[in-house]
Amino acid sequence: MTVTAAEKEMEENKQKMIAKRFGKESASTGGKGAVRRKKKAPSRGSAARSDVKLTAALKKLGATNIPGIEEVNLFKHDGKVIHFVNPKVQASIAANTYIISGPSETKPLQDLLPSIVSQLGMDNLSQLQSIASSAQAGGAAAPTVEDDDDDVPDLVEGNFEEVSEGN
Repeated sequence: MTVTAAEKEMEENKQKMIAKRFGKESASTGGKGAVRRKKKAPSRGSAARSDVKLTAALKKLGATNIPGIEEVNLFKHDGKVIHFVNPKVQASIAANTYIISGPSETKPLQDLLPSIVSQLGMDNLSQLQSIASSAQAGGAAAPTVEDDDDDVPDLVEGNFEEVSEGN
C-alpha cells in the first residue's frame, strides 16, 4: 500500500489543525473552541496579601512617615523591653495611631539600663527598684578577695636607697 503525496499533505494538515486547536503551542488565549488551561496560576502568599491589606488600611488612616527616629522601646509588664533599632515609624494623629515596623528584639530591662533610664516612667520605677535591690544583695554576697600580694613589699616613705641598704 503506497501513500500518495495528497494523503501525506492531508495528514500533515490534520495534525496541524489538531495541534492548533488543542493547545500545542497555541497562540490563542480564549474564545470558541479554546482549551482550558491546565496549569493553575500561583497565588500570592498570605504574607503578601496581608501586607497589601495593611498598606491599604494605613492609606485610609492617612498615616505619614516620621523620619529620623533611631530607636523605639516598648516596655512590657513582665520587665521585658521590645527594642527596635532604626524602625520605620508612621503616625496618624487624627486616629491616635502609631505604626512601628522593622526588626525587633525582646530584651530584659537590665540589658538596656544605662541608656534607657531617661525613658523609664512611674510604671517601671518598681521594676528598677527590684533590680537595684537584687544587685545590692548580689554585691553583698560576693566573695571577698584575699591578699595575694605577699611578694610585693609595702611602700616605705623617704629615700628607698637608705631603706634598702639597711636590710
